[in-house]
Amino acid sequence: MSEFQAYLQLGFNHITDSNGYDHILFIMAICSVYTLVDWKKVIVLVTAFTAGHSVTLALSTLGYVNVDAGWIELLIPITILITAFLNFFHKIPKSMYSPKEKDPAFRYPLALGFGLIHGLGFSNYLRALLGKEADIFAPLLGFNVGLELGQLIIVFVILVIAFAMIELLRVSKLSWIQILSGIIFGMALSLILNNELFRTLTGMPANP
Repeated sequence: MSEFQAYLQLGFNHITDSNGYDHILFIMAICSVYTLVDWKKVIVLVTAFTAGHSVTLALSTLGYVNVDAGWIELLIPITILITAFLNFFHKIPKSMYSPKEKDPAFRYPLALGFGLIHGLGFSNYLRALLGKEADIFAPLLGFNVGLELGQLIIVFVILVIAFAMIELLRVSKLSWIQILSGIIFGMALSLILNNELFRTLTGMPANP
């Protein structure tokens, strides 16, 4: 196995690892208002997120950007919380005669901006893997490609489940969005409340 393939596998495993489910939660949050029929919108949205995290992943891994890991670990669940919260205000057409469903313009720059934060989280993991390795181009490229492959699979699974729930089981789209976003919101809130930096900043006792 080449170095590129090894880091590709590590990137794929990192984003699909259930133990590090914060990135999965964010992808779920940005996709939860869509189904398979909205795949074009999802491609644009996920591309914005990808552009964001690719930039900071590269800059941080190369040593041009350095942000304390504690802040990143707090900011990532905050991005999930905000995204899930905004989903509650997603407007669904009341009838077939209503105007077509439109995405608010802010969803795309928001995905880009939040992608910058997630890229810093990815870079912390990658730098720990690299250690003192001199040539990081192949590992960086392989890791990023692995992240994207894993991300695409997660997106596809979410959209298929949404399609099945809404189109086959006839769950209303509004109910699906609110239920899924509510679960994601609760999990993100739990991550924030249990974050060591958050507890320090708010004067809450440290986790036992």
